[in-house]
Amino acid sequence: MKKIILVVLFALLPFSLNAESKLNQILSSGELKVGTTGDWDPMTMKDPATNKYKGFDIDVMNELANDMGVKVTFIPTEWKTIVSGITSGRYDISTSVTKTAKRALVAGFTNSYYKYGTVPLVLKENLNKYPTWESLNNENVTIATTLGTSQEAKAKEFFPKSKLKSVEAPARDFQEVLSGRADGHITSSTEANKLIITYPQLAIVPDGGKNPAVLAMMVDQKDQVWMNYVNQWIEIKKASGFFDDLLAKYNLKSL
Repeated sequence: MKKIILVVLFALLPFSLNAESKLNQILSSGELKVGTTGDWDPMTMKDPATNKYKGFDIDVMNELANDMGVKVTFIPTEWKTIVSGITSGRYDISTSVTKTAKRALVAGFTNSYYKYGTVPLVLKENLNKYPTWESLNNENVTIATTLGTSQEAKAKEFFPKSKLKSVEAPARDFQEVLSGRADGHITSSTEANKLIITYPQLAIVPDGGKNPAVLAMMVDQKDQVWMNYVNQWIEIKKASGFFDDLLAKYNLKSL
């Protein structure tokens, strides 16, 4: 099956393979190197006991490597360095990140396969105090973000009056809310729905998801051969129902 997929994808590529393309290098080395943070439930999570990764994006990358007939190696990275890992060639591709104009200046994005909303979380006991987005936009409110994430920039846009506090991985923004060092934080609706199960003392501010965003993998923006291959692979997998099955497996729903 994977040989058929490779043949079909090669036929669809508008560019010929060359020695400079990541695609050629990956096929020659037999290894696909993937940068991932391992801290975004349920997309990519690292088990500290085994140092192994699991999640929606991990399944995607395993499937991509399998269809290419190569092994996959996950390279640990952080949100503040995930883009530079692509531009420096430290890995061939990243697990999904939010498409932003800033990231697009230096990195290439593949086709998307998932869209989510952005939501704030506060302590459940403070939900009456902060019932809306606007109630969090206050000079007496501290909003926590994780350094290097798309939410860091969104917090400046959504809460211009608030005090913004960025924490550096492996610390996370929601931990600041749990500890009382921040009043709220914002994250993807995907992660938020998992956090309120893991930490029942957290609650989503019920305004609905704002600023819908799309996820995609990052690749070298100059390597059109590699980008086109991954894009064609994504479209074939969409048509086959692969992504629909993954959404069901992780109980996710794309906006």
